[in-house]
Order: sequence, then C-alpha cells, then structure tokens
Amino acid sequence: MSSPASLLSSLIADYAVPPSFVDKTYGEPLFHTDSEVVALRYAPDDTLWTMEEAGILRHWTSDGRLIDRDFLSDTEDVWVFNADASLVASGTNEIALWSTGKAKELVRHTGESWANCLAFSPVASILASGHDDGMVKLWKLPKLELIAEFTAHKDAVSSIAFSADGRELTTAGDDHLIHGWDLTSKKQIREWRGHTDRVPAMAWHPAGEFLISVGWDTTARVWEPSRDDATMLLNAHSDQVNTLAFSPTGHLLACSDSDFTIHLWGDPRHAAAHFALRGHTDDIRALAFNASGTRLASAGADRVVHIWDTATGRLVAGPNPSARHGVVLNGHTLFSTAGSQLQAWNTETSQRDWPASVTGDANELSVSPNGKWLVTSGATPDATLWDIAAKKPAATLSHTKGPIGSPTFSANSELIATASRSDGLMWLWKVGVPEAILVIPEAADNSTLEAIAFHPNNKFVAIGGLDWLSTSGTDGALCVWDLEARDKHLTIEAGVTALAFDYTGLYLAAGIYSQKGVSVGVWNFDTQEKLFELPGHHDRVNAVAFSPDGSWLVSASDDCTIRVWNVLTGRLTVARQFDAAIQTLAFSPDGKYLYTGNANTTASRLSMKRLLED
Repeated sequence: MSSPASLLSSLIADYAVPPSFVDKTYGEPLFHTDSEVVALRYAPDDTLWTMEEAGILRHWTSDGRLIDRDFLSDTEDVWVFNADASLVASGTNEIALWSTGKAKELVRHTGESWANCLAFSPVASILASGHDDGMVKLWKLPKLELIAEFTAHKDAVSSIAFSADGRELTTAGDDHLIHGWDLTSKKQIREWRGHTDRVPAMAWHPAGEFLISVGWDTTARVWEPSRDDATMLLNAHSDQVNTLAFSPTGHLLACSDSDFTIHLWGDPRHAAAHFALRGHTDDIRALAFNASGTRLASAGADRVVHIWDTATGRLVAGPNPSARHGVVLNGHTLFSTAGSQLQAWNTETSQRDWPASVTGDANELSVSPNGKWLVTSGATPDATLWDIAAKKPAATLSHTKGPIGSPTFSANSELIATASRSDGLMWLWKVGVPEAILVIPEAADNSTLEAIAFHPNNKFVAIGGLDWLSTSGTDGALCVWDLEARDKHLTIEAGVTALAFDYTGLYLAAGIYSQKGVSVGVWNFDTQEKLFELPGHHDRVNAVAFSPDGSWLVSASDDCTIRVWNVLTGRLTVARQFDAAIQTLAFSPDGKYLYTGNANTTASRLSMKRLLED
C-alpha cells in the first residue's frame, strides 16, 4: 500500500500536468502555490521559504521562480520556521522538527495535548509549544528533548513569543490574558490585560524594547515591560487582526487583518502609520521581512505570495488587482506582461526570445498588424512604443494621468488608442507623431474605460466601460466613435469589460457585467441589432476574441474558464476549466492555436482542434 506522502506527491504531480488541449506553456507560475500558505520566512540570501497547509515546502528565488518543492506532511496543524529558515517545526498532538535544505523529518516527539502554536528561541536552541490544555512545553534542540513544561493559562494557549534575548517567554491564552515567564525560574513575571477577544499572534521588538500583540478585537497593542497597561492601541484595522512581523532592525511593523489588508507602521509606539497594503483577496496567514527590511512577503488563503517594497508600499510581485497579464502574437514571438514585466517567448521552443526581460511597469500591450510596432502600458501615465526590429523603445506616449489601459492598434497599423482609467479620457495617437492627435473626454459616458477595439475599416473605434455607481438601469456604456467625423456614432447601454470585432467588421462582441450577472453580447454592427446574449460565465469576462475565419467566438473569464461559441448560431460549443483566471486571448493567424495570458503568470498555447473535441 502506498504511503500518504507518496499518494499526495502523486496527486500534486498529476495536478501539474496541463490538459491535453494545452499544447505549450510559457513561463512559470511565479509565487503561486497549490494550497493555503501557513508559514513563510526569508533566508539570509533573500530566497524565500513557504509552507502550505497541504504539507508542501517550497523554496523561491527573490523574484518568485520556484527553486524546489517537497512534500513533508499533510497531517500537521501548525508550522513555524526558525530565524534563518534552515529548520521548520510542526505540531499536532506531536511535535516534529524538519530540515528545510534536506526536506526531511529530523525528529518527532509524541504527546497527548494538541499544539496550537510554536516558537523558536532567537538562537534556535529551544522550541516552545503552546497547547490546548493551557500547557507550555520547552524542547531542547536538535534532539527535541522535553526540558520543561508548566501551566501557562487556564484555557488554551493561543500564541507564544520569545523575548529578543531569549530569557523570557510570553504567552497568550483564550482567557485573553498575556503572561510573561522567566525561563530560568519558570515563574510568571508579568500579566497584561486589555484584549477582549482571542490573541492569535505576538512579537517582541528585535531590541527587546516592547511587545506587540494582535487580537480579534480589531486592535494591535503596544506593551512596555515596565508598564502594566498597553501604552498604545493601533486601531487602524477595521476587522480581526491575525498576524504580525517586525523588520530585522525593528524600524517597521506589519500587521494583517481579516479585511485582507496589511498595515505597515513606521513607529508603532506612537501609532505612526506608514502604508496600508491592499492586494490580497483572502485571509493573510503569514508575514516576513527580508534581511535588509526592504521587502515584505505576505501569503495566505489566496495561495499567492505577495512581495511589497517597504519604502514605497508598492506591490512588486504577486497579482495586482489593477494589472492584467497581456499576451500578443507577432510571428513566432509571443509578447507577454507576466508579473508586470515585458517578456517575449519563442512560440516553438518555449524559450525566452527578445527581450529576455525588461523591468518596469507593463500590464497591457498590443502589436501592430504589420508586425513593426509594440505598445505597452501600465500604472504610470506613460505608454511605450517599441520598435520590434530595433528591439528598443521608439517613443513615449505621455498622458495626463495613469494608469493607462487597453492600448490598441488600428488595422492599418497607423493609429493607437489608449484609455486613461482614472479620468475617462480616450487618447488617439498616430505612429511617428509625438503628441496625441485626438483626446475624447468621457469616452464611455461617465463610465470607467475597460476595453477598446478598432473596426477593421480604421474609421470607427469602440470603447466600453462600467458605471460602478449605477443602482438601476444601465451598468455602463459601449460607445463607438467616428474618428473622421470626430463624433459619437453609436451608444449601447451595457456594462462592458472586453471588446472585439470580427475580421469583417460585421460583428461586435463584448463581455458584459451587470447587476443581472455576467454574459457575452454580440451585435450586428451595421444594423445595431443585438443578436445574442450568451450566459454561462460566473465572473468578469476579461477577453473576447473571434477566430480568424469568423467561425468561433471565444470568451475568457475570472471564473477560470474559456468558452467557445458558434458565431452563426450563438450556441456554446465547449467550455474548458483552467487552474487560473484567463486574462487575455490571442489567435494565431491561421486559427490553429489560441494563446492565453493566465493570472498565475504563465501563458499557454491551446490547440483549437483538441480544444473543440468532446
């Protein structure tokens, strides 16, 4: 009979195998995990270790590439790394010690009461465990010898922390009390009262100056060793506070709450807030600073590690809600904005092509039909026009405000349309002209600008958006502008998230987002008649694309599916499930392949023949 470890390892391996219709994969899922992250820690070399609820240990480069992945155990309830991430401890009714480098169990001790929390002493010579019967146990490393145990609370121990010098152990219980213990005498030396709900985490300042405790009562509290009461309440959190971490020097404190927000404090003693970091979509279970304090890693139930620049508060790795993974095809080169960086892949070899990697803020992109130009845009007010043959920027398209989205070329490769998402302006540029030739205010009738599509005749451009303030009636607008007349040609009441014309210009398709739900709409552009409203997606439609021969309409969604529709009948031909949201689509010119930009930072090439097979 196979062991649980081998069975889970097999499941993980099977999960990693792409579906048969995925012909090739480009890139790797940066900082993405298979299950909830419950612990993380930077190593001294700035690599990052994570531990998942499913028992998977991962080692990452600083930019999110996976170095190694190993299965340890899926029966453990709590995990914690030591200071340099060379060891990780786990607990249930047993306590175990593991080597991260060797990915193996070193020693295990069987007990009776359940371990709720673990902590390594500063020099990793002692491991402390807090249990559901109120007991605290001290284990001497590396053999995990039990050297002391005592009753710390009448109720379960909820969190535990060593002082900076390792002489004091601080415990919190479900009685909402915080106790301090002298580790030499094993006697209680302090009691702090104030929290009115569970205290899930605590940490001492690296210099031992004060302790921070976080609670489900929505507060983080500052405790001075010489005072009986909290000297400061950090009340910025709007919900339960779950975990915290100090930077190595103690100059920064990070606390996360169940509103999926991290509050970064520059001076917690005086409640001096630094940044509120938002980007997670589920509970944050773990926080860790790197050795220099310049980066903060966070992770949890949304299965993605986020990396933050502590000087600016900017998200530098991990999914940005305002960012999209764009892909466009140019011959045998697939351009991609995975991780907000412009990359290019040889479609046949799956190897990086030009450019190998360009740092910067590139979230969306478009390639000219003649294959000469590439335009990228992102959070800044500037879009960049690239000369593909010269492999370098050719011009900067400067707008008044960022972020800039939906860069789109006209069919004759002469015009570029861009959308300023913050002020509702659509900009029109002519290749070779340094200034915009047209700026259209309120281009989508007071809606956010979500998508742009040029008509094949180069005369019309469609732009769609959402009206987030709408309480009834329309949820946005789809406007078509006549560029020669410089006037609005057509307005359709619909909240729009994606747009595409077919190659003839007869059909206009849109991803529709409304109070009634999500769907795909198709209009006859000449008669302005709505031909189909295609239901089925359960979340935002990020992209729609017609096949080159006009037979198929494909839609991609945040619900991790793509759907293929028959253009003539409006019938759903097939729906396929992926393990990540699909954010952009691009057909090969012959229609044999469909390329996808995936939210997990990979891109895929799909065989249309296999995709359409039952």
